[in-house]
Amino acid sequence: MIRSMTGFGEASGQVEGVHYAVELRSLNNRYFKALLRLPEEISGLEAELEADLRRELTRGSVTVTVKMRLPDAQAAHRVNDEALLRYLDHLETIHARVAKEGHAANIDLTALLAMPGVLQPSEDEAAMLARSRPAVLDLAQQACDRLVQMRVTEGRSLAADLQKHCEVIRGSLAKITGRAPTVVEEYHVRLRSRMDELMARAELNVAEQDLIREVAVFAERADISEETSRIEGHLNHVGQILKASDKDPAGRTLDFLAQEMLREANTVASKSNDEDISRAIVIVKGAIDRIKEQVQNIE
Repeated sequence: MIRSMTGFGEASGQVEGVHYAVELRSLNNRYFKALLRLPEEISGLEAELEADLRRELTRGSVTVTVKMRLPDAQAAHRVNDEALLRYLDHLETIHARVAKEGHAANIDLTALLAMPGVLQPSEDEAAMLARSRPAVLDLAQQACDRLVQMRVTEGRSLAADLQKHCEVIRGSLAKITGRAPTVVEEYHVRLRSRMDELMARAELNVAEQDLIREVAVFAERADISEETSRIEGHLNHVGQILKASDKDPAGRTLDFLAQEMLREANTVASKSNDEDISRAIVIVKGAIDRIKEQVQNIE
């Protein structure tokens, strides 16, 4: 099954008064890369979330954003009295020194609340993590399912576009294979005519076997049957992948097949000295280039 690497999925819900929202965005990448943005209280879920995503997605750069909104009672932080008193004791000592020198100093309690360790969550971090884990993982799975569905939908459009380019290649390939034998025959006729003309002027004769040998050399040099056969085989392989219903990633395989088709097409172009074949192979190469561009979007 062809799946795009771009997609979006989200899910949200409320559990025990806490509102959770999970959002997934994916873009193209040669490999799987996850960027997770979680609230500090549940940052311990990062490894598990990434492992779950790896089971569902094989390629793409995925950004995971988790938001959590606590009820007012739970959102209020607890003041660590012991830490606050330590800061105050230290500041009073400094204040006494400053006062002896005749300077005034004010203690801002609001600023003290921002000092490390003074404000702490009302709920223990381990307890919050354990309570949030089922909800976050479930919502992440829902968001991932929606992202995958979008990838599948876009994958159908990509598959249809690839199929269209393959048909263009097949049509041009049929013209090339139909034209190739005629090229040898026309060369034979031109060569005989030219040799007859030269020999008539010089009043000489050319052995028929020499003419046949020259035509055979040309035919061998201009033979493109092997290359066109390989392109046809690669096209058949691409067609099988586009029709497959399994979940195996196909992007890298399709990219390899496109590269191989382009290599064979370049060989045909280098061997061809016929205008019709050259024109057709240009169309083939153009369609292959478009396939190469599109497969960069496929997982």
